[in-house]
Amino acid sequence: MTERKPGMKRRIPLRKCSGCGEMKPKKELVRVIRTPENEVLLDLTGKKNGRGAYICHDTQCLAKARKSKVLERSLEVSIPAEIYELLNEEMAQEEND
Repeated sequence: MTERKPGMKRRIPLRKCSGCGEMKPKKELVRVIRTPENEVLLDLTGKKNGRGAYICHDTQCLAKARKSKVLERSLEVSIPAEIYELLNEEMAQEEND
């Protein structure tokens, strides 16, 4: 096991938001995944299996990603409008909590 020297900071993993394009710490973003069964889900834990894309906890970023179809390109699947509505509702619910 490797030991860190006192005073050394732990490296924080950064991910790029698909909506706004900003690099942010992984913990501040929500992961949208495509499962092996081609379902598109919101992964709040960041640990589910599947191809993932990251997006801010912001409905505006989701709207930008939807308009530019960047999530569809990242996940390599076409996303129906119903899925975007579900993602929007789940994000709005997260913002209220």
